[in-house]
Amino acid sequence: MDEVITIGVDLAKNVFQVHGVDAEGGVVVRRQLRRGQVLPFFKKQPPCLIGMEACATSHHWGREIEALGHSVRLMAPRYVKPYVKRNKNDMADAEAICEAVTRPTMRFVEIKTAEQQSVLMLHRTRHLFVRQRTMLINALRAHLAEFGIVAGVGRNGLDRLLKIIEDGADGRVPPSARDGLLALRDQLEMVKHRILDADRRILAWHRMSEVSQRLDDIPGVGPLIATALVASVPDPRAFKSGRDLAAWIGLVPRQNSTGGKERLGHISKAGNRYLRMLLVVGALSVIRRAKQVGYTRRPWLAELLERRSTKVAAIALANKNARTAWAMMAHGTCYKEPASQAV
Repeated sequence: MDEVITIGVDLAKNVFQVHGVDAEGGVVVRRQLRRGQVLPFFKKQPPCLIGMEACATSHHWGREIEALGHSVRLMAPRYVKPYVKRNKNDMADAEAICEAVTRPTMRFVEIKTAEQQSVLMLHRTRHLFVRQRTMLINALRAHLAEFGIVAGVGRNGLDRLLKIIEDGADGRVPPSARDGLLALRDQLEMVKHRILDADRRILAWHRMSEVSQRLDDIPGVGPLIATALVASVPDPRAFKSGRDLAAWIGLVPRQNSTGGKERLGHISKAGNRYLRMLLVVGALSVIRRAKQVGYTRRPWLAELLERRSTKVAAIALANKNARTAWAMMAHGTCYKEPASQAV
């Protein structure tokens, strides 16, 4: 039997499909593996190139299989799809992965460490709690509005509504409805404590990471964004430039250019949504502060705000911050305010 040099793996929860070829491209192995058979199978194989889609559990399997001496490459599913022949099934997917991983122009996803995945999981958990907090606040406001009780937006308005619920003297709220509102209030308090606990854990990891502390110096990038960047980008040199990182995050306009005519549109939903959201929120905070104290440190931002809307300027600043972060991570430098923008 010819020696396998490339294997494509279609990941799943319990049943995995593998497709292996030799140096001539001939099929050597094509079979299904149960979850418990995956590592024993690859342990018997000689060191070879393993291709997998960057999806759920892919980083775990990448670390485990690399520990056996193989070279593992993860690819975005959208880059593998063009290699699927006709109907889609597990065998066709594994064959497409095996073909795509050998392409010289293929872009690969760096395998994250367990620590980086842990930090990102903490970020995702916090983000889930933040969404739940918003849902609970909206539910409280909506339920009280049914009884004609409305308060202004923001924290002060919410505090007034909570006092009405806790007081119990307002006759507009029936006792049975108040019981349900108190349950929502208790759940809201628990979620707030969970968010604060997640913030403390993220801040503790930030203080242990030298790279994250350097990124914290960028205006519009705090500990939350810095830790997310460090955990999401295992190897910054996987990107050729800061522009590539900004494009990967999704902070560049969508193109529909042809015939030498350049047509740039809005940013799309492609990319890392979580990082994009954090960077844009951080940029908006910088713009909000700039409007309060003036634009002396960033004249280019002032000129942009005169021509375009605030959100467009925020995207531009977020793109600039992403490129600055890449340069600092890739070259190990510290943040320095450009001389042309210094006070």
